[in-house]
Amino acid sequence: MKVAVVNKTGQDLEIEERGIPEPLENEVVVKQDFTGICYRDILTRDGFFPRLKTPIVPGHEVSGIIEKTGSGVEDFKVGDRVASLIYLPCGHCINCVSGNENLCQYKKTLGENLDGAYSQYVRLNQRSLVKVPSGVDGELATISACVTGMVIHALKQVAGITEGSRVVITGAGGGVGTHAIQIARAYGAEVAAITSSPWKEKDLYKLGADHVVSSEGEFNKKIKEIWPEGANISLENTGDATFNEAFRSLGFGGKMVVVGNLKPASPPLQLGVLILKGNSVTGSISSTRRDVMDALEMSAKKKIKAVVSEEVSLNNVNDAFERIKAKKNTGRVFIKF
Repeated sequence: MKVAVVNKTGQDLEIEERGIPEPLENEVVVKQDFTGICYRDILTRDGFFPRLKTPIVPGHEVSGIIEKTGSGVEDFKVGDRVASLIYLPCGHCINCVSGNENLCQYKKTLGENLDGAYSQYVRLNQRSLVKVPSGVDGELATISACVTGMVIHALKQVAGITEGSRVVITGAGGGVGTHAIQIARAYGAEVAAITSSPWKEKDLYKLGADHVVSSEGEFNKKIKEIWPEGANISLENTGDATFNEAFRSLGFGGKMVVVGNLKPASPPLQLGVLILKGNSVTGSISSTRRDVMDALEMSAKKKIKAVVSEEVSLNNVNDAFERIKAKKNTGRVFIKF
């Protein structure tokens, strides 16, 4: 089978031929139809993850059919349709046993220190797996951990979204933002979608955005014109480029939840505003098994639809990376096997 490999950071992925893996104890082998391209994969290639071990197969968005099972696998069998967390939790630390697997300090991450999803057949530990219910589209199963489950964790578990919440979503036209709009609306929120690409405006309204705002200039002032009391939640998907304005869009007691950082940097934080308005800024990492199950359930009920920008072959993955960096995609780009 063909796999894409990071052999050296800062260089294009290389396409190699490898044999189909065999499962070890407690492992399965999953056959994928496609995998998603996350901006994290681009940052991985570019060398921004210090724990990265090369050579590595990147990618972490996995779903498919179990083709083989190893010894010790009890809850899954050949033919099961599954999705995977983006990491392998240890299973026994306090975070794992309390259902906060995403905070496991011993976890290993697909595409970082475990070979990941840029291959048709992927070897996975059963601790990472969740069964996919009927009625879930393949694309939504694939992004149920990194995209939809991650957004559910950030909005529900971290930000405490409720019906009527006023939510700002930056990077709204990308693979995360287009699905975050739908999830926020499913929770009954009013959504202001922030984008640097005016040509995406019509699509963002179709996805359910109540307001579409250009990220150019001081967009927090535009938010305050829409909501004089400010936003309750800012979901920050892009990082440095929009951080300050998204933060200043918050009203009293508002929460900023940071899930993305496209250009690793340390934006300034206005401590006076943080204190005097009782705001909070917190990071949110990945998703738990419960979040993935919630995402799959929401997908089965058709509350979310997959926003597919394009499907590319594995051979064209480097070109797809460049189009994503140039913001030419609306929604997720998938690798089709």
